[in-house]
Amino acid sequence: MRWIFRIIGVVLVVAAVAVAGVLFLPSQRIANIAADQIEARTGRAVAFEGGVSVSVWPVLGAETGPVTVANADWAGKAPMLRAESLSIGVDTRALLTGTVRVTRIVAQSPELMLETRADGLGNWVFGEAAPDAAAGTTGEGSAPPATLERLELSGARLRYSAAGAAPVALGPLDLVLDWPQGQAAADLAARLTHGGAAIDLTARIAAMEAMLAGKVVPLTASARLGAAALDFDGRASIAGEAAGRIQVDSPDTGALMAALGLGAVDLPRGLGRAARLSAEATYTADGRLTLRDLVAMLDQNRIAGAADIDLAGKPRVVAELSAGALDLSALGGAGGGGDGAGGGESGWSTSPIDASALGLADASVTLRADSIDTGLTQLGATGTKLALERSRAVLTLSPATAFGGSLSGTFVANGRKGLSVRGDLKASGIDMQALLTDLAGIDRFSGAAEAELAFLGSGASVDAIMRSLSGEGRLDVGRGVISGIDLDKLFRSGAVTGGTTVFDSLTGSYTISGGNLQNDDLQLQLSSFRVDGAGRIGLGARDLDYLVTPVAFESDDSTGLRVPVRVTGPWSGPRIRPDLDAATKARLEVEKDKLEEKAKEALQEKLDLTIEDGQSTEEAIKDRLENEAAKQLKKLFGNN
Repeated sequence: MRWIFRIIGVVLVVAAVAVAGVLFLPSQRIANIAADQIEARTGRAVAFEGGVSVSVWPVLGAETGPVTVANADWAGKAPMLRAESLSIGVDTRALLTGTVRVTRIVAQSPELMLETRADGLGNWVFGEAAPDAAAGTTGEGSAPPATLERLELSGARLRYSAAGAAPVALGPLDLVLDWPQGQAAADLAARLTHGGAAIDLTARIAAMEAMLAGKVVPLTASARLGAAALDFDGRASIAGEAAGRIQVDSPDTGALMAALGLGAVDLPRGLGRAARLSAEATYTADGRLTLRDLVAMLDQNRIAGAADIDLAGKPRVVAELSAGALDLSALGGAGGGGDGAGGGESGWSTSPIDASALGLADASVTLRADSIDTGLTQLGATGTKLALERSRAVLTLSPATAFGGSLSGTFVANGRKGLSVRGDLKASGIDMQALLTDLAGIDRFSGAAEAELAFLGSGASVDAIMRSLSGEGRLDVGRGVISGIDLDKLFRSGAVTGGTTVFDSLTGSYTISGGNLQNDDLQLQLSSFRVDGAGRIGLGARDLDYLVTPVAFESDDSTGLRVPVRVTGPWSGPRIRPDLDAATKARLEVEKDKLEEKAKEALQEKLDLTIEDGQSTEEAIKDRLENEAAKQLKKLFGNN
């Protein structure tokens, strides 16, 4: 909006003096007088190509050919304003009394070059006389005071260059400003075409003359781009400062961003694919936006709080927000589908993940929510902090209620070179049945757990990330239940289906490589026996190849009974069967150890060995044989 008023101010200065002394003067003389007056009031050289023609009937006025207004000395050689022509109508009666009342200005194809230098000075600042000219005051040797009733710009183009930033080009712009004589208020209507999209603007300025003088005045305005709308009711100045109530409605944010030239970004549902926002807003001339009493509806999610946004360059957001039940299930990506495009029982989703939204802004956002549905799992009351910088997001949980316990740590999504994810998490009091059901579709295991997990993965889809995972962790579970198998029944009758197993504890550590979790030290402790476990769990392929070995009746005098059970196949339907090969090998090892022990005992008895403390049977036999050999050698050489 401020660019529109800057265009108005520049055109008004030019028009106000272009009609001075128009009666009975040759057109070239009129052009010279007008150029001299403008240069005196602005300090900028003005050129009218083709002179100025005067019309007396039906309206007193002047028409110019191409006109240019020079730029500030520090802003370069290109003119600040160039127009193909100006058509100016004035009120004859007012002119005879010494007042220039402009009834109409039409500027054809004006081009305005606006620039700021490092100290913030704009090239549209003309010096000490310029504000008086805009306000309509007079001084000795100046043009008569001017008022404007109607301004029309046709095909206007604007180029704005802030110090240190890339230029922004806008246009074409068609604009009509109505400021009826004797009224303080003015109405503005404009259409800005940008990137093939048409933005319609309307505004009512309660005190037009005061605004042109640089004061802050009441203003209501609205902008429409397709179905998207922005409404403002408050106060503003021509410098771009504003404060008031703002409301934004964007039924299709992706289409809006594409129309504004920001690229086609498909936001996940829940992050503002459709958005509504209201707040008390304050905007400063240096591009800082403050939002208080903020309420945002992002699709089905309602978020409230406050935010500070720096729009000078790449947007940066600092916010403190709160939400009720936050639905981010669209981020999960594990839906159903047998073709691999989704996830479900057949595998993880192979649909490409669009991570471009990570680069739209930098941010530091604190959020507290009553619950969060991530798509992969359901979190309870959660405190989070999101730090987003150069397409890298770091989410800190401090802590989050999850699976009946608490979850803390960090999660990183890095979109700088492809997409990668990293996590360093700690869990306390976690319900393993809820966790495994949500993350792996396994609902046969329950118990409260303490856990640690560090992982790293990369890829363009959930499937690719899961298949690339690496990391490590450990798990400690207290008393719990395994459904679907009764180990007591297994020992009694050999049956491996049905029933439940109650255990006292479960411990184990693991490593992850290439999307496979490898564990070799699992130990499940029951009241009368234990279960050892080792094998692979395919996090990417969603399958298992795991050997479970129950050990019963173990004592100091017995190695106990071992019945290895192998679990193989997909998570959705694993096959559980006794592993006879493993059982045979285990039994052979036991029998081998027993035979070796019996042989050692027989040899010890045969040789009448005495084994000293800390001495092995092998060492005792070796010493006995060495002693006997020495004795025989002595006999051989006659040393009895």
